[in-house]
Amino acid sequence: MWRARDKHDISGDMLDVQTTQPPPAPTVIHRTDYREPDWLVPDVALDFALDPAATRIRATLSVTRNGEHDRPLRLDGDGLVAIAVRVDGVELAGDQWHMERDALVVPLAGPTHVVETEVEIAPERNTKLMGLYASGGLLCTQCEAEGFRRITFFPDRPDVLSRYVVRMEADKARFPILLANGDRTAEGDGADGRHWAEWRDPFPKPSYLFALVAGDLAANRDRFTTMSGRDVDLAIWVRAEDLPKTEHAMAALKTSMAWDETVYGREYDLGQFNIVAVADFNFGAMENKSLNIFNSRYILADPDTATDADYDAVAGVVAHEYFHNWSGNRVTCRDWFQLSLKEGFTVFRDQQFSADQGSAAVKRIEDVRMLRAAQFPEDGGPLAHPIRPDSYLEISNFYTATVYNKGAEVIRMLHTLLGPERFRAGSDLYFDRHDGEAATCEDFVRAMEDGGGIDLTRFRLWYQQAGTPRVKAVLAWDEAAARATLSLEQTVPTTPGQPVKQPMPLPLRVALYGSVSNAALGGERLVVLDAAQGSETFEGIAERPVLSINRGFSAPVVVETNRTAADLAFLSAHDEDPFARYEAMQQLMIDTLVGAVSTGGADHGPVIEAVRETLVNPALDRAFSAEAVLLPSEAFLGDQMLVVDPDAIFAAREALRRDLGAAMQSEWRHAYDGARTNRFEYSPAAKGARRLRTVALGYLAAAGAPDAAALAFRQFGEADNMTDRQGALGVLANGTAAERDTALAAFYDRYRSNPLVLDKWFSTQALSARDDTVDAVAALYRHPDFTLGNPNRVRALFGAFSANQRAFHSPDGRGYTLLADMLLALDPMNPQTAAKLVPPLGRWRRFGQARAALMKAELTRIVATPGLSKDVFEQVSKSLAG
Repeated sequence: MWRARDKHDISGDMLDVQTTQPPPAPTVIHRTDYREPDWLVPDVALDFALDPAATRIRATLSVTRNGEHDRPLRLDGDGLVAIAVRVDGVELAGDQWHMERDALVVPLAGPTHVVETEVEIAPERNTKLMGLYASGGLLCTQCEAEGFRRITFFPDRPDVLSRYVVRMEADKARFPILLANGDRTAEGDGADGRHWAEWRDPFPKPSYLFALVAGDLAANRDRFTTMSGRDVDLAIWVRAEDLPKTEHAMAALKTSMAWDETVYGREYDLGQFNIVAVADFNFGAMENKSLNIFNSRYILADPDTATDADYDAVAGVVAHEYFHNWSGNRVTCRDWFQLSLKEGFTVFRDQQFSADQGSAAVKRIEDVRMLRAAQFPEDGGPLAHPIRPDSYLEISNFYTATVYNKGAEVIRMLHTLLGPERFRAGSDLYFDRHDGEAATCEDFVRAMEDGGGIDLTRFRLWYQQAGTPRVKAVLAWDEAAARATLSLEQTVPTTPGQPVKQPMPLPLRVALYGSVSNAALGGERLVVLDAAQGSETFEGIAERPVLSINRGFSAPVVVETNRTAADLAFLSAHDEDPFARYEAMQQLMIDTLVGAVSTGGADHGPVIEAVRETLVNPALDRAFSAEAVLLPSEAFLGDQMLVVDPDAIFAAREALRRDLGAAMQSEWRHAYDGARTNRFEYSPAAKGARRLRTVALGYLAAAGAPDAAALAFRQFGEADNMTDRQGALGVLANGTAAERDTALAAFYDRYRSNPLVLDKWFSTQALSARDDTVDAVAALYRHPDFTLGNPNRVRALFGAFSANQRAFHSPDGRGYTLLADMLLALDPMNPQTAAKLVPPLGRWRRFGQARAALMKAELTRIVATPGLSKDVFEQVSKSLAG
């Protein structure tokens, strides 16, 4: 799945009406408490009279008692008021139904009934962006995880699957387009300038997959013919002026449909597939059956406004949401503890897809970098949880890097253990066995066991245990016996609620290289470490071997080895596995920088020579070279230390950047000039050239080259694409040259009316390495174009700022206070977005005493705030207690 008038004084009429009452005390939900639903709802008919100020919803539910019991029908609600309740056509008196908190409870006799309810809601006042809300003149929905209960009374849980018929009517001039799930079956005009449309979805689905959109939209239309010969009408709906920016998304949709048929044998199952882009969205996108609703940043792309990374993200997210049609929709989750069943599997699928569209090596580097930046810290902090959690207060807090990205790595390990053919057999069995059902993670693992012919008993520990395993690998060589022995040892660290861990199966791809011959000594092996300790023997090793381990990042672990700096430099030049080559370079850089932080200085020579050899190697493509020569982030370097020292890390990293830039100035200039292109082209080669050009420019600037600012400003002015323009702006934003302010002003003037591009302007300044970044962020928070009402804008400024380790962790604590003030202002409006920005404060234990005390004080201030949402309360309270 992906305006307050004054941000410091939120007007009451902008608040969601459903947040004005104090929330009930949070209730912990436990996975072990799962019970099948008391009532099923095979069929649903919804009738919407749409209006931003007052939308009337009539719901007709065919309900069936599930099992032998006498429990009443309980329909979830969130701030709803029942206008009418009918059973089998008879309106009930007030004493024939009652409310329990927000739920509507109706005692019923007999096995089946037709229950009708009527409610009225105000979409334009729904600032939570959950349920039915207004965005930029549209009415649209977001129902995952528990947003449907903000629309109408319903058993809002994923194991209640229903067939939907939806009728909408609205003012035709204001809302000429009316969309819902399934296929449109009828439409017409009504009285008083209104019109209506009816949609039917024949596939049973949970309520979280319900979708509705109404608005003045234009469509980029196309058609796809499935492998069985059926024609599917495709449409991407946007504002008319944005239509030219949808071509890339449409091409990605068609490519992903064909890819899913070829690789997984999955064919689309309806006659229509629609995508709608909206400006205000808490997530990236949502896979609602046949009507995907997207954050506009993952649909709109053209060279002038979207970077290469944006283009890649559009293709990846379009594919991800489409792939959910099977891994999430046709087979859905039994309960929200099984979220990784659909998300981990689908992230793996979209990673496979993206790797097939360009450089598989670069894609793998990007995926692992994201995992280490977001999931490893999560695994090592107070919010650590397994990919199948055991409990929660607010389910939206478990849309995490662990569930998504680590979940994808768990699926990747299954793919490695089984191989492509047996993995496909297992996935086919899973889809065939559970089509039309709400399944569990155990159902998926069992299908892989049965289809792949493998015992996965111990592998199930990956679903049960939190924490990132650490592997100690020591390679010993017996020259006389021509034998090498690899000794392995694994530990799984203690995490909150899980003090004792069991060893987990770790599939480690391993190879040895000859330090004299520079060649591989035999083929690659798959070594599965499934105990605390293990070993592997290599015979016929006649020269000193160098260990290449966890090739392709075959297991999501931290590896510690006895390799020397010379060994790492050797692998960075000779390893045939691109990821292992990159990893060796990164480890060499990490060891150098961590040593510099510890001792106050380091020998940069080995890194400089390794980077030079990579940069000038004509056999390497530019995209890979650009990734390989980048230094590890400050945050990742901090993760390697017992106590994070942001100032020392920044100083050490800048010193190495400066020396790399100065020692290789001619090589950087050659790379910069050689990567110049005459016109924009979206291809792997062109993307690699643009990436390397900006990396080279950054190193020239780091070296203090006297013409660096002029080069960057010229690139900024001459660029025919956003990648080159923003790359140059980022280099200028880190410096003090006069061109910096000129470029920032020019960028703002050019794109001030484009919200997605203006987000880049905010982020670039929030990520700056300058000494005054905290002051700049405080000023941007007060900027007229900043709004708490748009999640993208909030993430652009404060998500970027909290990722800027040096600035956010300013010793005076102003960064912490700035974030906490914003969170307290945002929480009443949009608790989901607010909660996602708490974790940077939650890592307070990793920092020195002074910073830790300041961070903890802000968390304490937040948790003591009356009326705090359960979303933010859960994140903050766990951060303080964990």
